Amino acid sequence: MTTCVFVQIRCRPGTTYRVAEAIALKEIHSELYSTSGDYDLLMKLYIPEGADVGKFINDELLAIDGIERSLTTLTFKAF
Repeated sequence: MTTCVFVQIRCRPGTTYRVAEAIALKEIHSELYSTSGDYDLLMKLYIPEGADVGKFINDELLAIDGIERSLTTLTFKAF
């Protein structure tokens, strides 16, 4: 079973669209939104079965240039 997580992403000023494009090209997300507030992007993704959540996000997402900070929310059950 895959794990659904939501990741909020804060980008360095002026890099949000480049970061979003880099994420889209990796095709790791289910949904990706531009947001207002403390974070610039909100991404929904499914972590492959057996993969370590932190390592997956670190390797696949946080290596993208322009990402300043992220906040990951793990999910447990859909209603």
